[in-house]
Amino acid sequence: QVQLAESGGGLVQAGGSLRLSCAASGRTFSSYVMGWFRQAPGKEREFVAAIRWSSGSAYYADSVKGRFTISRENAKNTVYLQMNSLKREDTAVYYCAAGRGLTTPDRYDYWGQGTQVTVSP
Repeated sequence: QVQLAESGGGLVQAGGSLRLSCAASGRTFSSYVMGWFRQAPGKEREFVAAIRWSSGSAYYADSVKGRFTISRENAKNTVYLQMNSLKREDTAVYYCAAGRGLTTPDRYDYWGQGTQVTVSP
């Protein structure tokens, strides 16, 4: 059974940092793309960042480029999202996903339960 378990969310002041983790289990993900998406209240789920597990190639939404970094640790089957210089508009539930696409949620096969990130003034 495939499981993606996010952790690391919480409350942080604007300008602060958080690191999200996504522990993947249940299958081999070497051919997959691992992505982070987020959804704020009343808004659609949006792409944040993705990484090709095999090559490590990373992709970012323009809104987070230069502030967020996605990485993976093969030995732990874990993907990370380092978030720096957080802004209030980064407040959302963050989801980890595994699939064949990059920026489109429909191309992802597996999803975690989400972790809340709240950025205060």
